[in-house]
Amino acid sequence: MARSKKQQNIPPQGTIRRSQMVTTYGPGSMIDLVDQAALVGGLDFWSYSRKSGVPVIVEPRLREALAERFRKAGRDLSVDKAFREPPVGEDREPTKFSGVQVLEFPQWFVCQNPGCRALMLKSGLELKKERYWHACGRGNRLHECVPVRFLGACRRGHCEEYPWIAFAHVRAKERCAAPSLRLQEGASGDFSEIRVECTSCGNSQSLSAALQRGADGSTLFECGGHRPWLGGEGGEECGEPMRLLVRTASNSYFSQVVSALSVPEPGKELDDAIEAHWSTLQVANETTLAAFRTVPGIREALEGWSDAEVLAAVEARRGDRQAARDPLRSAEFKQLTASPLERPGERAPADAEFFARTIEPEGGLPVGVKRLVLVPKLREVRAQIGFTRLEPSTPDLQGEFDLQVESAPLGLTTNWLPATEILGEGVFLELDEQAVRAWEKRVTERDGHLKRGYELWKATLSPKGAERAPGYLGARYYLLHSLSHLLISAISLECGYSASAIRERIYCGPSERDPDTPMAAILLSTGSAGSEGTLGGLVEQGRKIREHLQRAYDLGRLCANDPVCASHNPADDHAERFLEGAGCHGCLFIAETSCERFNRFLDRSLVVPTVGHGKHWAFFQERP
Repeated sequence: MARSKKQQNIPPQGTIRRSQMVTTYGPGSMIDLVDQAALVGGLDFWSYSRKSGVPVIVEPRLREALAERFRKAGRDLSVDKAFREPPVGEDREPTKFSGVQVLEFPQWFVCQNPGCRALMLKSGLELKKERYWHACGRGNRLHECVPVRFLGACRRGHCEEYPWIAFAHVRAKERCAAPSLRLQEGASGDFSEIRVECTSCGNSQSLSAALQRGADGSTLFECGGHRPWLGGEGGEECGEPMRLLVRTASNSYFSQVVSALSVPEPGKELDDAIEAHWSTLQVANETTLAAFRTVPGIREALEGWSDAEVLAAVEARRGDRQAARDPLRSAEFKQLTASPLERPGERAPADAEFFARTIEPEGGLPVGVKRLVLVPKLREVRAQIGFTRLEPSTPDLQGEFDLQVESAPLGLTTNWLPATEILGEGVFLELDEQAVRAWEKRVTERDGHLKRGYELWKATLSPKGAERAPGYLGARYYLLHSLSHLLISAISLECGYSASAIRERIYCGPSERDPDTPMAAILLSTGSAGSEGTLGGLVEQGRKIREHLQRAYDLGRLCANDPVCASHNPADDHAERFLEGAGCHGCLFIAETSCERFNRFLDRSLVVPTVGHGKHWAFFQERP
């Protein structure tokens, strides 16, 4: 019987915002739907409809920065279509040819009948009304089953079904002929109270045994190298220790996202114009260039450059011989600090992607602050390059990741990355470099505490985890990061945006990638994907920066957990809070969506006077 059109177009099992597909729910992540648990498919399983086409995002600076690192890691990145927005699902006329495919994972289920608690594969269950049922109890009454909440994973991002049968019989002397498992959980849900039992032979094992690790980091089983989000051909050899992972735990997925602001870069305007129209200009020559100059968009982009200059730039692009750009954060810092003074009545052009003006507020800037820049128009492009599990991989001071350190790939045969563009506004605050250097000489003792804490933290990681860890960021970064968090909390009370809607961007240098550019600044921004931008509330609050610095000063002086918080020394902490100085949920921690470093590398005693430390370590020794 032929299916009706309504039956053919089965509605999707769930929906996710496109911007979330680049962060929380990217390829390889796990999602709990209403009736199922799913694993998001890799880029090879992302489908774009002919109607909407493939939405390509152009950002030359970000593409060049990533292409260099991709080459070093032996990977390829498309020249003209490096970044694509996630596909748009057709809600009214759903089709498998548009959207993101997901895999039902895991495939082990637990019966919810308290007297049964059978642990079995879905192939032995009955599918009815889009749910799985187990026939148990009196008269084989059907009871609903739910996916087991545990799976096996390793630090390289692999994930697979945990070997439940082998686990239940790990200490058995003889092999069980017909294993029949059940999962018994205690009232508290603690791992020591969860047991996997075999009703056939009587063997059982506490789930806490799966968490135990040997001195060399070994576990009960080795990882099989499974990468189900890449399809049937995605497996590889591994041999890493397999660790038990809770599907919904915070360490199940750490996306690696690199972003760049769309700022003009002096001397690279022609390169940017060619990059934006590379799909056409890549075949340009002396004969065809004249025709290309008549095409709307290209005509305006190439205006002001001679044919010889354009052809030379195209040839350099073909051979990948373009002049090296500044690292991502350094280029942005130079552009923001070079912003001209604001003129009365001046407004940002309607089509501008970046517009910034330096202002001089009434009464001047507080001591220690060098420059204040308002950014009414801001475009940020975020691209996901990979992900890790169990242990996060944090970026360097330029916001970039080392791709030669292992991370899980997003696709098997693709040469593009999922990306999203954010339009919004921001406030840029630069500290006085001379004041920062004088402060750095004054806080060498505290810097030693923080560095020792970092070394202790690094020692707790696996060898590969320690390899992925960034180098010690220095007291300067702790200062900027802590000041950023205090300002986010202070400004959010007045600007109309919640604290979770304001993001930080730290400019700290000199860095390993750019040892010649000293930086000490922060950019607080807000924005949204798929809209025209924001309403200007954050920019207007930037004009009252002294008031917000005063409020931030007051917020940092005293914490609800003082004196315990203020006296915390990361170099000597039995709680293993090695990456925080004076900082906790009562004073500095904010939403992790707003923070670049997962609420790590914080110490308010370096910003304002605190209990027990006085003014000696504080950058702002007096209220601004």
